[in-house]
Amino acid sequence: MTTTIPALMRSAAARHGDRPALVSQTDGAISYRELDRQADLVAKALIADGARPGDRAAIWAPNMWEWVAIAIGIQRAAGVMVPLNTRLKGGEVSDIVRRGQIVRLFSIGSFLGRYYPAMLKDEAMPGLRRRIVLRAEPQELGEGEIGFEDFVALAANSSDAQLAEREAMVKPDTLADLMFTSGTTGAPKGALFDHRRSLGGGQAWVDIARQTADDRYAAFGPFSHNASYKAGWVASLIAGSTLYWPEAYDPASVLDLVAKNRITVMPAPPTVFQEMLAFPNWRDWDISSWRFMSTGSTVVPIELMKRLQAETPIQEISTGYGMTECCGSATHTRPGDPMERIAYTVGTAIPGTEIRVAGPDGRSLGVGEPGEVLIRDDKLLIEYLDNPEATRATLDADGWLHSGDVGCLDADGYLKLTDRLKDMYIVGGFNVYPAEIEKQMTGLPGIHQSAIIGVPDQRLGEVGHAFIVRAAGSSITAEEVIGWAKANLANYKIPRGVTFLDALPMNSTGKVIKFALKELYKSA
Repeated sequence: MTTTIPALMRSAAARHGDRPALVSQTDGAISYRELDRQADLVAKALIADGARPGDRAAIWAPNMWEWVAIAIGIQRAAGVMVPLNTRLKGGEVSDIVRRGQIVRLFSIGSFLGRYYPAMLKDEAMPGLRRRIVLRAEPQELGEGEIGFEDFVALAANSSDAQLAEREAMVKPDTLADLMFTSGTTGAPKGALFDHRRSLGGGQAWVDIARQTADDRYAAFGPFSHNASYKAGWVASLIAGSTLYWPEAYDPASVLDLVAKNRITVMPAPPTVFQEMLAFPNWRDWDISSWRFMSTGSTVVPIELMKRLQAETPIQEISTGYGMTECCGSATHTRPGDPMERIAYTVGTAIPGTEIRVAGPDGRSLGVGEPGEVLIRDDKLLIEYLDNPEATRATLDADGWLHSGDVGCLDADGYLKLTDRLKDMYIVGGFNVYPAEIEKQMTGLPGIHQSAIIGVPDQRLGEVGHAFIVRAAGSSITAEEVIGWAKANLANYKIPRGVTFLDALPMNSTGKVIKFALKELYKSA
């Protein structure tokens, strides 16, 4: 296995040459050899522009071949790559730029009907030296902005010898990236990783999916997220696969992506598969090439898993569990696991990873006893950026990562997740785990999605409140929801109120943003 991401790109280009590395539905394919060349140009341009080893550079752009070339170029110049989600607004980006001490920002120009750099017009970012704009017309560029093509032209001022000297500085323990957490329970924290750890995240996915150079792999989410970065294009470079991504997320576009490109591997959040199976005439698409799918990140209804198994040609349906702080995967189901195990657990620890469930005193708990899920392996974050308190709370002295998730292990070591510790609430002395209720409620006719939060109650301390997205054509009422809960749940688990929404607030990985629901409840 290669030791750094730039070295991986070099070896992949040597092995696979003119084979397609990345394929965009609108821009076409870029080969392994050309992707490596473009990464060289970015690295040389950075060196010519005065970039120093360890400088942090951020990418704020949708999935495109330039994204990958820029990321590898930053790392090849011994810099630290900081991916930013395009859903972030100007104030959120400027906060990360300041906290992350980011020196250069590569931003998309116009996207989704707005000029992205304009969102930063009034933001104070004193440490930011360069704003490089991708796919922008010259007349669009604002003051202090340079187009990507003009920036790359600076590469002519750097020699091959300078590039080789800089690239030689990049070692397995050199910082590779600064990943900001998704922030479903508060402000995002910046997790630092070196090349060894980040490559470990990619290799873990290759092993899980048994991915090879024959695979056509669809990375469903944004490259700014672990699942499409380390378990996405890095994994694809390791395996020698061809990487695709959807450019629209409606069911027809996803089905087109799979059918037209003969996709073999695609992980995605459960909602993607729910919407696909609810789409009229979805069987008209030939998706017989699809051999491996994986889902997770939220409640996975057993009915969905059974339908996927019974009605689609997908050969292997699986679930897994992981997080930014462990470079992606920590557990996964295994080939041949029964459907109930795939739906109700997130599998066993992947090779090289240890999982245990602990009580508040740190003692390991027995089979079926719920407690905090702890993870230990060699690809955990180094630390949180400038946050020693959060680092100490997450990584203990024995090397265990405290996930903040609640779960239990069965006799075979399969992990069942119950909830987030921070999402748990207490009703009259009884612990309530929202995910348990959500899993049952999602199977109720008339409900498309649900989310439960704890809200203050004068008598009981806290009680549950349900936020529900109705299924298409449904007119289910709050009374019907609470009536169902009374018939199916223990009294302390029954939501005392219901709010109907058109959509739940979610991050890019399909996780419900619970603190947004709490703010919505407070403002009602």
